[in-house]
Amino acid sequence: MEAIDPAYGATTLLLIAAAAVAVLLFLIMKVKLHAFVALVLVSVLTALAAGIPVGDVPDALSYGFSNTIGSVALLVGFGVMIGRLLEVTGGAQVLADTLIGRFGEKRAPFAIGIAALLFGFPIFFDAGLVVFLPIIMTVARRFGGSLLLYALPTAGAFAAMHALVPPHPGPVAAAEVLGGSIGLTLLVGAPIAVLSWFVGSYLVSQAMGRRVHVDVPTALFGEMNGGRDEDDGRDGGGGTATGTATATRTAPSFATVLSVLMLPFVLISFNTVFKTLITAGVIAEDATWAQYLMLLGNTSVALLITVIVAVLALGMRGRSMADVSTILDNALGPICAVILITGAGGMFGGVLRLSGIGAALSDSLSNLGMSLILQAFIIATLLRVAQGSATVALTTTAGLISAAVADADLSSFQISLLVIAIAAGATVLSHVNDSGFWLVSRFFGMDVKTTLKTWTVMETTLGLSAFAIALALWVVA
Repeated sequence: MEAIDPAYGATTLLLIAAAAVAVLLFLIMKVKLHAFVALVLVSVLTALAAGIPVGDVPDALSYGFSNTIGSVALLVGFGVMIGRLLEVTGGAQVLADTLIGRFGEKRAPFAIGIAALLFGFPIFFDAGLVVFLPIIMTVARRFGGSLLLYALPTAGAFAAMHALVPPHPGPVAAAEVLGGSIGLTLLVGAPIAVLSWFVGSYLVSQAMGRRVHVDVPTALFGEMNGGRDEDDGRDGGGGTATGTATATRTAPSFATVLSVLMLPFVLISFNTVFKTLITAGVIAEDATWAQYLMLLGNTSVALLITVIVAVLALGMRGRSMADVSTILDNALGPICAVILITGAGGMFGGVLRLSGIGAALSDSLSNLGMSLILQAFIIATLLRVAQGSATVALTTTAGLISAAVADADLSSFQISLLVIAIAAGATVLSHVNDSGFWLVSRFFGMDVKTTLKTWTVMETTLGLSAFAIALALWVVA
């Protein structure tokens, strides 16, 4: 759908945009209306207020929603399937245990953080944190010291992967809205996530852990260790819990787990590498073998292949296919809300883009001499601080600057850097309106003041580190 000629001037459109964002924040924060409902409602009202003809409003709404959800649903669905298979088969535990054994006692926080980075590729922040809680508590009890030494590097790793790396919904949606390559965003975002985690999360958390002592919450540890197991589909009068099943089955090897996690990176690199070689004229554009390899490197196809490999290499170890299907069913249920909210965020951004609001906002910031990448970071930061949701901040910011991105004729690499900058802004300053803030506070037994001094600071340094790296690459790109 093409952009509609603006019915109002830039000033009026910007006022409409400000009112739309204010109403959205009011509905989510004050009224406590579900984010999906709030985003759709505000999208309708914004379309009408911006002068989009009534007959075109349904098309304007479906434009952003369908474009976003069409790719997000596949990637998030496959990603969470891989994560759940790793969880229930004991792959995550094997990964953490092996890394700690190889890195040694003094580097236990670093080892568990590395495990979280690897495991965080396919799994969401909150799910990954819950899965790793027994590992975090066990390591903290074994080696002593403040819980923060082990908890924050792990939580920060999941946060970095969730914010910066596809197939997580935020960066996927932002890349789609900006017209970028999801595969390239993954290849760019993964090393940036690792570097920003090391500087902004690991190093910072080690300094915090030496100054702030947090004891291991005994009651919570016992509850999580004994209660996190999930029925794996074997119903024999009560079901077989994952922990019990893992104990009676041979756990996958470290090499198997690592291979499953690395497979999508290898496949996706096919797409990027062969596209580059074709553009450079090294390979003929109509080379059938190259097209097949590029198909394997399509992000959705690569994740589909990884799911199948994970089912065969992990899920089928002592389980029937029916059991594995039940595990995958259980993985898909909780992500419905995430997918719908992401799609609705794309809808809101699409309405802003079609109405000309996004172009007006970008032009106004450009007139102040602000570069596009700085615009992306600041807008995302303001939305993140105001309403808490990183996903809403990501998708809304991408919609706001998409017109300027299209006019700037940027390379795919530059668009990927813009996605990182938006994700960095959507990461900083996690506080009481962020569900992740309360997860960390409750799981690690910290009061609000301590959580603000530790988790909020670490999230901010993590986001700033990612933005600094993206900005440096932007300058030389």
